[in-house]
Amino acid sequence: MKKVNLPQKICVVCNKPYAWRKKWEKNWNEVKYCSERCRRNKV
Repeated sequence: MKKVNLPQKICVVCNKPYAWRKKWEKNWNEVKYCSERCRRNKV
């Protein structure tokens, strides 16, 4: 699958879009943060 066809979400911390990743395949609906850094810096 090409990168332009991957689903995207907006990070709740930094408000930047991020694309689907293979490691999120099983829990894509539960992913809220674009990175571990944003997850740690949530307020």
